[in-house]
Amino acid sequence: MKPLVDNLLDWCWQSSLRVPPSSETAKGINYCLNQEKYLRVFLTDPQILLDNNLAEQAIRPFCIGKKNWKIIDTVHGAKASAILYSIVETTKANELNIYQYFKHLLTEIPKHMDDPDLGFLDGLLPWSKELPEVCRKKKNSR
Repeated sequence: MKPLVDNLLDWCWQSSLRVPPSSETAKGINYCLNQEKYLRVFLTDPQILLDNNLAEQAIRPFCIGKKNWKIIDTVHGAKASAILYSIVETTKANELNIYQYFKHLLTEIPKHMDDPDLGFLDGLLPWSKELPEVCRKKKNSR
């Protein structure tokens, strides 16, 4: 994969010399060249994916349905919606039962409303080993 990225960037450097500097093509090429550091990250870190297909698939239902949801017609509604979607997608990524996880959050958080120490939140994170078993999805035994 590295040779392909090297070839692309070499082509960009060479092409940048052949196009008018103020053209849209030059702007696109220069954008690519300015992002070289970020473009190469996936070559050295196996956790970084080459594309963002998973993120796109995760937000697709939100993007399709948002016209029907009256809750997001204000800035506060949009912020609340974004927070909820973030929690839901993180819950899915950690293979938790979404309903049970939210039920657990809504049961536990109110118990700490007057608690100045927010350390209890670590135990509520979707990857916490402290979560009750009911929050975890049952694995298929095949």
